[in-house]
Amino acid sequence: MADPTVSPTEPPPQRRLVQVPAVPRRPPERTKASILDSRKHNRALVLATLYHEGAKSRSDIARATGLTAPTVSTLVTDLERDGLVADIGPRKDTTRLGKPASLVQLQDDAVNLVVLDLSGDGRFSGAVFDLRGEAIARREVQLGDAYGSAAVELALRLAEDLFALAPRQMLGIGVGSPGIIDETGLIRLAAHLGWTDLPLAALLSERLGVPALVGNDVNMAALGVLHFRDTRVHNLMVISVEHGVGAGLVVGRELVEGEQFAAGEIGHVTVDENGAECRCGRRGCLDLAIAAQHLSRRLAGAAQQERPALRAEAGRVLGAVLAPIISMLNVNTIVLTGPVVLIEGEFLDAARETARARTLGPVHASLDIRSLAGDTDLVLLGAASRLLATELGVL
Repeated sequence: MADPTVSPTEPPPQRRLVQVPAVPRRPPERTKASILDSRKHNRALVLATLYHEGAKSRSDIARATGLTAPTVSTLVTDLERDGLVADIGPRKDTTRLGKPASLVQLQDDAVNLVVLDLSGDGRFSGAVFDLRGEAIARREVQLGDAYGSAAVELALRLAEDLFALAPRQMLGIGVGSPGIIDETGLIRLAAHLGWTDLPLAALLSERLGVPALVGNDVNMAALGVLHFRDTRVHNLMVISVEHGVGAGLVVGRELVEGEQFAAGEIGHVTVDENGAECRCGRRGCLDLAIAAQHLSRRLAGAAQQERPALRAEAGRVLGAVLAPIISMLNVNTIVLTGPVVLIEGEFLDAARETARARTLGPVHASLDIRSLAGDTDLVLLGAASRLLATELGVL
């Protein structure tokens, strides 16, 4: 973690991306399943069925999950006691003979989730969500000069403020942050915030007494698209140009984070060997060609009539980088996020055309490169989806 004595206006020396140690992912420990594990799994099956399919009778739940009727009855009783589900009365179906079955329904407002997006332009934002990702309250704080430990304290205070606004019991806290982040919620490096080896998840959990999950912001955006914006796809990629260039990759509806938790760091792919020097220490990185900060600066310095061509050229560069990834994975859905004024129009059209031109017909036949520029909830929704998956097993 950054030195807590550091002044926010006097940042410590930063490590560059190439200096981040390559610490591999540890394989999960193999343990014998316990009765408690089985009960947790069955409980998640019931909740997931109600979450995705709506109100059902106990016998419907048993058929949908493959669990026995007594097991379902016991689980529903436990879930009712926890306030997560409620009996809403008999089925209003007059076509069936006999007494109508009583229906069980998930209570969407039973618990709340606090979610934070630490990737904003000069600000941290957050919300209190219900189980469907509907916002109950929102807050944001300006980052200003905050850096290192001062920025950490801003994030912690924002979480505390949102926690106080939650009307229900708290399920947990989910966070999307820039940087390379491992499975424990340790931020190995978020250079522009001055964070190195920051155990943000542990700090949040200790401060607020609930489970906390922290993931890379673009990865969280990919989960947000998957679960709340396009639930039918199995494979997708989200490309963000908001702060540098990053990608979130989902394959088989599972997030791909990589061996060193650095999957998607495409911003430092070399696209011009004779280009300007990048902050990573190399030259001609994709970041310099298409990231919002750099592209906006070039556009501001160009005449009005030259700007469409500059946006199109940036789109072509992205399309050329995406083409081998599309060919390797045969991914059909690619979503671009960032400032609307940069992404939509010439940039998006050129990226799509270049990717198609550089891949085989069968590969790009169903390719959909589209924009969700301006959708500011994607990171928040992705952080919520990770909490829902980890704490309740419904996603």
